[in-house]
Amino acid sequence: MPYTPGETAERLGVSIDTIRYYEKIGLLHGIQRTSAGRRVFSDDDLSRLGLLRCLRDSGMPIARLRRFAELLRLGDEGAEQRTALLEEHDREIDARVDQLRLEQKRVREKIAWYRSVSS
Repeated sequence: MPYTPGETAERLGVSIDTIRYYEKIGLLHGIQRTSAGRRVFSDDDLSRLGLLRCLRDSGMPIARLRRFAELLRLGDEGAEQRTALLEEHDREIDARVDQLRLEQKRVREKIAWYRSVSS
């Protein structure tokens, strides 16, 4: 099913500017256009955009997103490298979560301390 840029943005919860930016920096390729030159997105495009957005929201840097998009274009040839890239990103997420848990522990200790002195 074809989607307009506005429909695509709405379905993904992003702005049209984000979609334009992703296309400009090379994360999107092969987007179909109407005879009037307007972009038309397919279900596959939405799926790819959704994954890229997930990776970006989880802290993947743009440079690595570009690399991931390049590997997507390779199809099966890039599968092993895509997997390795995602595994590396997953480890980085784990490290950030661990760090956040430590920081949360300190915040909770401070909350407990303030409660104890104000009682």
